[in-house]
Amino acid sequence: MKLSPIAQKFILHWGEMGTRWGINRTVAQVHALLYLSPKPLNAEDVVATLGVARSNVSTSLRELQGWGIVRVVHVMGDRRDHFESLTDVWALLRAIIEQRKRREIDPTVALLAECVAEAEKAGAGEAHLRERLGSLHEFFTTATAWYDEVSRLPTAAVFQVLRLGGKVRKLLGLANRT
Repeated sequence: MKLSPIAQKFILHWGEMGTRWGINRTVAQVHALLYLSPKPLNAEDVVATLGVARSNVSTSLRELQGWGIVRVVHVMGDRRDHFESLTDVWALLRAIIEQRKRREIDPTVALLAECVAEAEKAGAGEAHLRERLGSLHEFFTTATAWYDEVSRLPTAAVFQVLRLGGKVRKLLGLANRT
């Protein structure tokens, strides 16, 4: 598959951004290629297009499937697995956020709850620690509760909320405050 200069530019950038988000560069580049591709690609197509090792592509594809943003599809007359990315930006974003919440936020909330409970049992000597950890726990539980509510909204409603932008400040009576 021959990539246009624009596609190359995006794939390279997506790989760089992936590293900043804590994602392996090749994983991000494989995702970018599949997202841009007009048709499902097999692993050999990905290897040839990106010029990376087959083992790296296989690992990347498994990771992307684990995130729920790439799926296996079958092509008539070809026994190999082909892969395609979610192309609905909102579905893609929701899948990524849900996985990050499950992998990063949920364990943190559980650990904070444990630490707060232990600090409460420890008595007055841990009051400062209990207060700090309690604040973190409250923040994370409030944020995740908000996320859980928003995640149940239809995509059109989420988009509508995001479009409100600065109108939210006015709605909350904060329009003239900084």
